[in-house]
Amino acid sequence: MKARGTAAAEIDVRPLTKERWPDLVELFERPGASIARGCWCMYYRRSGERVPPPGLTRSRANRRDLKALVDLGVVPGLLGYESGRPVGWISLGPRADYAKLARSPVMKPVDGKAVWSIVCFFVDAQARHRGIADALLAAALAWARAQGATLVEAYPWDRVAKKSDDSLWFGTKTMFDRVGFVEVARRKPARPVMRRALRAGAKKAKP
Repeated sequence: MKARGTAAAEIDVRPLTKERWPDLVELFERPGASIARGCWCMYYRRSGERVPPPGLTRSRANRRDLKALVDLGVVPGLLGYESGRPVGWISLGPRADYAKLARSPVMKPVDGKAVWSIVCFFVDAQARHRGIADALLAAALAWARAQGATLVEAYPWDRVAKKSDDSLWFGTKTMFDRVGFVEVARRKPARPVMRRALRAGAKKAKP
């Protein structure tokens, strides 16, 4: 999937598969990715606290658990490439895949509708401010629709004061506004819940 960001960055976005796993590892092992490689996008997939197995750090355990999902054929997110180099990541999937959302005071269910959730963005520190996240979001909507999703939900930040790039894992409200998301709930002043409906009837895309 080709996608273009707001700063004219064109990236090739692909689902994370077993063959592309080394690309995610490379992206998360770079400078500026310490939080990403500590979590490995597993935090919201669990409802309670998980103690890592003996001999493994929390980071290593999370990495192992995410790889196990990928090895099973689960696509937990999409990778963005610029000139063949991985530069960005977006985690998304059916809301039911993210057990912690059900207990979150900010992100708990608005209703009983079947939704897909976008829970995390990560962009290489050297590739930021070029529209990579916007391009990832556009591709994520296309991917979700191709998997049969008809409703996508996100939980961005909405603050006037500038936040550091490393704290914007959920994205910003303005980036979702630009692609047609609408606010459906707000449990905390700076944390809206936003949704966008997708047209039904697309064929399921292959990884």
